Amino acid sequence: MAKDHDGAEGSIVGTTVEKYGDNPPTAGIAVVVADQIPNPGFPPFRPRVTDLYPEKARQQERRVSALFVISIIGSVFAIAAYIAFPIVPGDIGSVRINNLLLGVGITLGLLGIGFGAVHWSKTLMDGHDLVEQRHGTRGTAATREKAVEVFTLGNKESGFGRRTLIRRTLIGALVVSPLPAVVLFRDLAPITDPVELLRHTLWDKGVRLTRDPSGTPIKASEVTIGSAFHVIPEGLNDHEDKLEQKAKAAVLLMRLKPEDLHVSADRADWNYDGIVAYSKICTHVGCPVALYEQQTHHLLCPCHQSQFDITQEAKVIFGPAKRPLPQLPITIDADGYLIARSDFTEPVGPSFWERKL
Repeated sequence: MAKDHDGAEGSIVGTTVEKYGDNPPTAGIAVVVADQIPNPGFPPFRPRVTDLYPEKARQQERRVSALFVISIIGSVFAIAAYIAFPIVPGDIGSVRINNLLLGVGITLGLLGIGFGAVHWSKTLMDGHDLVEQRHGTRGTAATREKAVEVFTLGNKESGFGRRTLIRRTLIGALVVSPLPAVVLFRDLAPITDPVELLRHTLWDKGVRLTRDPSGTPIKASEVTIGSAFHVIPEGLNDHEDKLEQKAKAAVLLMRLKPEDLHVSADRADWNYDGIVAYSKICTHVGCPVALYEQQTHHLLCPCHQSQFDITQEAKVIFGPAKRPLPQLPITIDADGYLIARSDFTEPVGPSFWERKL
């Protein structure tokens, strides 16, 4: 019901409008009347060619399968091209041909699956319109039974269960498509045993501790209580693979009061007058541990908040790291410069490597 300014009532039912009392509406007031709109329902179903002729359906099935086969070929081609046309250091032409062929193969691998799935849905899957009722879901037995029914219906409408050619080629394409990524990422890993590569760094007996990045040697007298130095081994800046070696050999140097250190018997001579050196590479996933808290003597990894207590030989006190930071044994030489007693006695870096200690 609707009322005008005088309180008269009118009703809208179908296309019938009752007048507002005995008087017409006040001039200038528009009366909006809307007819009831019936639900038009779904448009008539128009069968596709594949719905009318089984031979056309089989033809489209072969086309979908051909697209999935193209995907498989593209993925295999990407792997073969990556191996057959490697990147040669210093040769920009090898970079271009490698990227071109690799890109073509991966593109075919992904587009073959995408185009095949779209063509399958447009030509072979059930094309009837439907209404999906939205309602609250609960983990009851009835809900689970309905879910099974939905999946069963989806399998029936898509033909996934009965169109074996499409099913097999799709599964093959999905299995093969990630392989180029696996090959590429595997090639980033060292060819030799990673444990051995991480076990040995440029640190050795007598190698001086120098400032990062200048390479200036550090005297013990320059390290005051509460200070922290970012340290690299002497000669690192002249090394041909500087970045790779620095990723393993980076060290943090700190000085505490000797009485604050809790030293194990086998590490009694690993520090010098309260000066200690620990690997800068977090034992969780390898992030740089570069935040030192002077008051608590804690080292913090900014990536995942692992914390290490320097007073307890870099013991893990918080976060996902599973083992302490490796300690670099140090002393001084005849000129008072800090030097390493040896290399690290355990592999540096993340703990997810398989270690053969």
